Amino acid sequence: MTINKNQNGSTLTIALEGRLDTTTAPQLEQELKGSLDAATELIMDFSKLDYISSAGLRVLLSAHKTMSKKGGMRVTNVNEVVNEVFEVTGFSDILTIM
Repeated sequence: MTINKNQNGSTLTIALEGRLDTTTAPQLEQELKGSLDAATELIMDFSKLDYISSAGLRVLLSAHKTMSKKGGMRVTNVNEVVNEVFEVTGFSDILTIM
């Protein structure tokens, strides 16, 4: 998985490429830990994300909890495969998906 990060003022955009699964979730978690302090808004761009597992969902939920105290988090450009995972797991009711 490739993580592309862009900080624009207090808005942090994280664009993911590839698969967010058991192997790559710790990489995203580590990246977020070091980046969320300066952000009041987090945008997760999933335009190039092919797959997300339960390990990836856990990282998203943790980031969502952190950002809901500071401003907010949005998930954008979700493909059908990832959106189906969000629907089945109920994450579509928790996350702001655009």
